[in-house]
Amino acid sequence: MDTLGIYVQVPFCQTKCTYCNFHTGVVPQQRFAPYIAAVQQQIASTREHFLGVSIVCPESFPPIDTVYIGGGTPSLLDPQLLADLLTSLRHHFSEASEEITLEADPETVQDEKARQWVAAGINRISFGSQSFVDDELKAAGRMHRCADIDRAVSILRSVGLNNLSFDLIAGLPKQTAESWQYSLAQTITLSPEHVSIYMMEIDEGSRLGLEVLRGGARYSARELPSDEAMAGFYALAQIQLKSAGYDQYEISNWAKPGFASRHNLKYWRREPYLGYGAGAHSFFGTQRWASLHDPAAFVAAITAGQPAIESVQSVTPEEALEEEIFLGLRQMSGIDLGRIERQYQVDFTDKVRRLASTGMVQRHGQLLRLAPDKLNVSNEILVELLR
Repeated sequence: MDTLGIYVQVPFCQTKCTYCNFHTGVVPQQRFAPYIAAVQQQIASTREHFLGVSIVCPESFPPIDTVYIGGGTPSLLDPQLLADLLTSLRHHFSEASEEITLEADPETVQDEKARQWVAAGINRISFGSQSFVDDELKAAGRMHRCADIDRAVSILRSVGLNNLSFDLIAGLPKQTAESWQYSLAQTITLSPEHVSIYMMEIDEGSRLGLEVLRGGARYSARELPSDEAMAGFYALAQIQLKSAGYDQYEISNWAKPGFASRHNLKYWRREPYLGYGAGAHSFFGTQRWASLHDPAAFVAAITAGQPAIESVQSVTPEEALEEEIFLGLRQMSGIDLGRIERQYQVDFTDKVRRLASTGMVQRHGQLLRLAPDKLNVSNEILVELLR
């Protein structure tokens, strides 16, 4: 355990997207500063608060090498609040930060704000582009339009930010094969260093998902692409991004050489990270825990000097094995099956042979990985392997 990742959750947005199932909300700006002050207080009292609920933490943590400020829309915050937050982390942790990411929506990017982000040490922007088609953005409840993306990228490049990540969503209402091709082409033209592509999820946790499940028509719920169409969008993205020089290193993520997300790799490799803020999750040793999801309850608990912890889980060996397989096989590099079998005293020989015979997985010596053309059915394969 040489390094540690830090995640900070900022659960505030300008509006709630129709597809969003995150614990975020629209609140007055005057709540931003008290929230960040509470996060700073949580950072300052890490051992006291975490040990107060029987979470096992060491006397000293390894240096942090990645910081990810996510949300929500953390780029809504006054840049000074972000600078203060990063100053708190540097004060309470030994820092060797190589990657400090800020999630930003295009319409929130301004020249002076971007300069202050860089001055605070932010060197990577995860950009919520989602689509380059205005009709799709409107249907999804997004605030920005295609022109805002171009303008924001120009600003970010002008202040020296040379590590940009774009998010695209496959399966938005009104999306077609032609419009998806356009969004991919525009993304490649703007040449971000990293691209994440997420498949539309339909569940009752979002307004759109609930409307679809009810059979309604609001939020353009009847204009969603089919599952087959979304699979085609994903396959097209694989082809075109590869042709444009991007390496797919995880099911949903592509990067130019040297620009894979170091922070997100910690999640997939089961490396330690600490989460701060409402709803943030942490993983250290054999324990996972989460902060209170409600921002007001989180601030109240911290202000009162109480642990703002909602849940604590001790990861059993059986659960750890499932995580090793499920998270490890999301990566194109695959997993060291020999190590896992030795460490957990299991034998996957028969299951792997059966899956390999149907072309679902590939095995090269002790290395096991999903077949590149089966990534869009990865969940079914993982369930079969873990059954």
